[in-house]
Amino acid sequence: MHHWLPWIENHADLIGWLVAGSVVMFFGTLLLVPVIVVRIPQDYFAHEHRPQQTWMPNHPVLRLFVIFVKNSLGAVLLLVGVALLVLPGQGILTMLIGLMLMDFPGKYRLEKWLVRKGPTLRGLNWLRRKAGREPFDVAG
Repeated sequence: MHHWLPWIENHADLIGWLVAGSVVMFFGTLLLVPVIVVRIPQDYFAHEHRPQQTWMPNHPVLRLFVIFVKNSLGAVLLLVGVALLVLPGQGILTMLIGLMLMDFPGKYRLEKWLVRKGPTLRGLNWLRRKAGREPFDVAG
């Protein structure tokens, strides 16, 4: 018998929660990732520097709150994306969306590098094409 079977039997509840979480992440990413990808401006990745955010609130407290929520959601999506590399789901695209939400030095350069990879760009543009949107312009 395998030495890990008793551990699985002793942690059946944990295994059940992990399976349920995997199913939720799978369907959640199937629904959310395409919606987010379609909402990104076509020329977002074409600039030398990150485009200015015009939607950010001007009130300092509200601005800090929005930044906190964005970074927290981005970190969660990044971790979920890493998990989805081995679980069913769209791991790379989920990680990319998580990175796009977060604020850190060199982020825009990393986003552009990831998006310009052939499979990633093809996947993103496939989602955009299915929604009737123009493909991303990555020149620049």
